[in-house]
Amino acid sequence: MRESTFPLEQMLGMELYTTDTPGIGGVLRRQAEDFVVEEIPQPIEGTGPYLVCRLTKKNWELQRLVKEIARSLGVSHRRVAWAGTKDKHAVTTQLISLYDIEPEAIQRIHFKDVVLEVVGRSPVPLSLGMLRGNTFSLWIRECDPEDLAARVCACEDAVHSGILNYYGVQRFGARRPITHLVGEYILRGDFEGAVNAYVGQAFPDEPPETRIARESFACTGDAKAALRDFPTYLSYERALLHALTGAPDRYQEVLLVLPPKLLSMFVSAFQSYLFNAALSARGKEGSSLTIPVVGDFLVFADGRTDQVTPGLLSAALLQVERGRAVPALFIPGSRVEEWKRASPRVLQILEERGITPAHFQRAQKVVRAAFQGFHRPIVLSTPISSQIDGADVHLEFTLAPGQYATTVCRELMKGDPLSLV
Repeated sequence: MRESTFPLEQMLGMELYTTDTPGIGGVLRRQAEDFVVEEIPQPIEGTGPYLVCRLTKKNWELQRLVKEIARSLGVSHRRVAWAGTKDKHAVTTQLISLYDIEPEAIQRIHFKDVVLEVVGRSPVPLSLGMLRGNTFSLWIRECDPEDLAARVCACEDAVHSGILNYYGVQRFGARRPITHLVGEYILRGDFEGAVNAYVGQAFPDEPPETRIARESFACTGDAKAALRDFPTYLSYERALLHALTGAPDRYQEVLLVLPPKLLSMFVSAFQSYLFNAALSARGKEGSSLTIPVVGDFLVFADGRTDQVTPGLLSAALLQVERGRAVPALFIPGSRVEEWKRASPRVLQILEERGITPAHFQRAQKVVRAAFQGFHRPIVLSTPISSQIDGADVHLEFTLAPGQYATTVCRELMKGDPLSLV
């Protein structure tokens, strides 16, 4: 393994590369068509009040598009649900469900670079994770041509064997990785810090007008003045600023003007950071990714889990060797009993940050979402098909739900993480 030298990746807990092979460099998403994603849905069967549609979009952020679709239909955006959040700067195809909508109404939907097709009906709405996976067809442009084929081949082999299953940069915000920081403020009960970070923490790659507006608010704290400065497309920031003008110093009340899903995502992003940081710590110990060690969990194909203890280590090795289970880390949430089962690496990071189960319990009450613990495999493994055209590399592969194509590309490119987004 080798260490990443990029501060952004270190900030997000992505401290290592699995391979020592030099990266090919290059740029992902030179254009939207360079990043094509198609969801592999679960079967849609039966009838019911939920209309299921296939949504194909280009250069659209999903939640913004959902709001526009709901507005066109004259209904609340809360009637629309989906199984997975797809990238903005890409061409993506996925299913969405709409409550109490007739197929004829879909004909009224006309947006640039959006196609909506009726698939059928369902007795239940879609929810996050209700998919079998995603297929990817990607181009990495302008790569370093030196020994390009050999480096691509080496990375293909590594990904097939298994690489670090990090949460990708976009989990935290592509050019403004703020979500996990806001989540940590919410966990601590520092709602003023959460509001100020979300509105006022600027990043260098933002548009100048946005960066200046954030820096001004961070300096003055003047919500009324900030409303004049913040671009209209920053709707969530403006909603917080509007609330601040009417309820100064009532930061918990102000924060709750944001959609519940967004608030929940902040805290979940902090859990994702914990996983990345714990996975890096495990990698630095020199342990094999594919061989379980004491403190790991095993995740079986049927979803069952079991912790690896000294007495069960031999049996765990056998289960993994036979392909029945994969090693995983456990990230705890609000349940006190779960913390007793978390690995020492995870608990050490939580202790350093002063986070306890009580913090998650308080966040649950404020955000009105459950923050339970979760198991996540430490390895991402998939076969890759590649093709080289001059200095451009084309990749095709399939990933399980919750895995990131950018994690594969990051291992291959080993470049500035912003070149992935």
